[in-house]
Amino acid sequence: MFGIADYSAFVVAIIVFLLIPGPGNLALITSTGKGGIRGGLAATLGVIAGDQVLMWLAVAGVAALLTAYPAAFHAVQWIGAAYLAWLGFKMLLAKPGGAPVLSMQPRHFFRQTVLITLLNPKAIVFYMAFFPLFVDPKRHLGLPTFAAMALTIAALTFLYGLVMVLLTHFLAERMRANPRVSAWLNRLAGVFLIGFGIKLAINR
Repeated sequence: MFGIADYSAFVVAIIVFLLIPGPGNLALITSTGKGGIRGGLAATLGVIAGDQVLMWLAVAGVAALLTAYPAAFHAVQWIGAAYLAWLGFKMLLAKPGGAPVLSMQPRHFFRQTVLITLLNPKAIVFYMAFFPLFVDPKRHLGLPTFAAMALTIAALTFLYGLVMVLLTHFLAERMRANPRVSAWLNRLAGVFLIGFGIKLAINR
């Protein structure tokens, strides 16, 4: 479809990518907690904008550059692993009622989330390492193929963000009423971040 190698696998890969805990998910949750549904949707649009920049950078040849220089790719992996582990440890050590790990500011949710996405090692590795694998070298249509991939990514990200924002918004009151639940969820997310960082570091 549209020169995309195994479109269904491409869709599944995006959904799995979105479900993996990372700074983007944390930004969505924090923005919703501070700014309600409107703040969460602004952060969702920020994730979409950041993803589009990374994808088109991959199209422009950044992925080929990393392939030509493996040391650069491994450097991205190690930097990303350290970043995720650092966020995870901050979440593990965070005290109930303390300041959030990501300091999202009202009226700046979109801009901050764009920056977080651009620096998100999970997104960088996905677009630079795995995204090119879904381009069929024999049947690709050039710009229309990349446009179809970009539209698919944006649509799935918006739907995922909308679900995350609504769940966070409607569960926020219960979590505020029970700080222990919030603290345990925070620590659980921290463990996932550390685990993914370690996996990213040892993956070849």
